[in-house]
Amino acid sequence: MDLDRHTLVFIGGLHRSGTTPMARCLAEHHEVSGFRGTGVEEDEGQHLQTVYPPARMRGGPGRFALSERSHLTESSPLATSENAQRLLSEWGAYWDLHRRVLLEKSPPNLLMTRFLQHLFPAARFVIVVRHPVIVALSTKKWARWQSLESLLENWFRAHDMFQADAAYLRHLHVVKYEHFVTDPGQSLKEVAEFIELEGEIPASVVQGHRSRAYERTWHEFGRSAHPWQQLRFRRICERFEDHARQYGYSIRDLDRCDPFPG
Repeated sequence: MDLDRHTLVFIGGLHRSGTTPMARCLAEHHEVSGFRGTGVEEDEGQHLQTVYPPARMRGGPGRFALSERSHLTESSPLATSENAQRLLSEWGAYWDLHRRVLLEKSPPNLLMTRFLQHLFPAARFVIVVRHPVIVALSTKKWARWQSLESLLENWFRAHDMFQADAAYLRHLHVVKYEHFVTDPGQSLKEVAEFIELEGEIPASVVQGHRSRAYERTWHEFGRSAHPWQQLRFRRICERFEDHARQYGYSIRDLDRCDPFPG
């Protein structure tokens, strides 16, 4: 595969952060080829390759960022030219190579940006970030055995590592999920400019109400009449509030959404 004829775009972000609708929007553009009909979960590239372990081998949704082995950089023994060619060969079987932009989406890309950049120096990264409380609550159905506190720890660990890695990236665009669903036209326009696409990216698959049920759950938790639940809510807020504000969010006020730092 001649990469001089293509632009590789990697989408990353924790499970339930909005990577799937972002990838589906981009794949609708006439210049972009994404994965579809592959038979694997969410058509994610992590399940269509044999170079690195997928997130499920590192604890899965809500947990994989707590494993140091999930964080791959240019110093990984897997970061070889042979593995770059293997990935292109394995993913290439699912891309339309007549299209200029080749898209791969997987949640663990959030912790693999430096690794992927080393393999593909001209690659571009679109990272989707969503409120830590909403991500934790929506991931709970896949990780029932994990506490809310543990799910929040996973969010902050993942984004702390990503933020540190971002300084090494040459082509990075961060999208706040809340901005994406509130004004998809503007968010996708910015992504199109970043990838240098001609024309608009369709926004038909974007749904703006997907957080409401989780917001109600959190508000009910905070207003609970049970003393132990009130105590737990306060402790979660005290533990994570300052950290959340570093990313433009608030544990107490779910409506707060400032730009991602950097």
